[in-house]
Amino acid sequence: MKISTDMRFGQAKSLRRGHRTVVAGGAGFIGSHLCDHLVQRRDTVICVDNLFTGSMRNIRPLLNHPNFSFLHHDIREPLSIGGPIDRIYNLACPASPRHYQRDPIATMKTCVIGAVNVLELAKLKSSRVLQASTSEVYGDPEMHPQHESYVGHVNPIGPRACYDEGKRAAETLFFDYHRTHGVQIKVARIFNTYGPRMLENDGRVVSNFIVQALQGVPITIYGSGRQTRSFCFIDDLVRGLELLMESPSDITGPCNLGNPEEFTIEEIARKVIEQSHSASELDHRALPEDDPKRRKPLIGKATTTLGWKPKVSIEKGLDATIAYFALSIATKNREATVASIDSARAARERSLRRREAAGRTEMN
Repeated sequence: MKISTDMRFGQAKSLRRGHRTVVAGGAGFIGSHLCDHLVQRRDTVICVDNLFTGSMRNIRPLLNHPNFSFLHHDIREPLSIGGPIDRIYNLACPASPRHYQRDPIATMKTCVIGAVNVLELAKLKSSRVLQASTSEVYGDPEMHPQHESYVGHVNPIGPRACYDEGKRAAETLFFDYHRTHGVQIKVARIFNTYGPRMLENDGRVVSNFIVQALQGVPITIYGSGRQTRSFCFIDDLVRGLELLMESPSDITGPCNLGNPEEFTIEEIARKVIEQSHSASELDHRALPEDDPKRRKPLIGKATTTLGWKPKVSIEKGLDATIAYFALSIATKNREATVASIDSARAARERSLRRREAAGRTEMN
């Protein structure tokens, strides 16, 4: 009797046990949420990050957990971890244009050399390894919506190429290691993802709009605002990553993970203004070079092979993200106020001590 993929996958899910798991880029936005989820699933998690865009604040609640450890390491250097390793998630790379263009050579090295180092560790440990690829491998697509079979329309010498081509090269390496060395691979192509722990200054659509709306300043829209994106909430994405990792070994991907609900950039801006009760207006600027005009995933493969599709609506996701940024901004403002008060108090104390010292000098 032939066992269907769905039956085998259902069996795999029911037998899910705690793994010893490495998460490269685990202190970042997506990585830290993945670490949270895996620790809750009773995995022993080793978080690896060089903190270029990741933050200890994202993983601080986990630092005292007995099943969690942090390794400060740049995956451009060989990765050595003792003991058995069951799973490796490779999310190590800055993912917003503002950050990956800051040092494009380092970005390309992280994508390519980092992938080699992660794959060598997987080969050594006989681990299953997942590459967090990106919808950017499709470039500014001439095919819409985007299916995994589409080979893309990427400018190899443009300002975004360090990331776009770096991720494409990483996918090549993953499949070559699979074919040549039998490494168990999974490749996820992640579309726009949002949620708590995004960086305020990362230049991405949702975080930019929310921060500007909460501050009451004009919301920056590049281009006409008619270009489209599809936004997936972080909880949905993390669930998809785990389902792909735990799927049968013959499911390698690439597999699109994203929300197929398509919005124009202006629609998202107006939703953020409405849900944050902001008085901000829209401020149109020139569109950056090679910025994709349309982006929407076809997720039939994820739905059929993983049983996955997004569950969180854009309204609920934005509410959660707005609440996170509102608290973050309020906390920073409070800390700045306290620091200002402390600085003023210290200045007064220094001035008082100088006056007292001057008085003593006059008396002598």
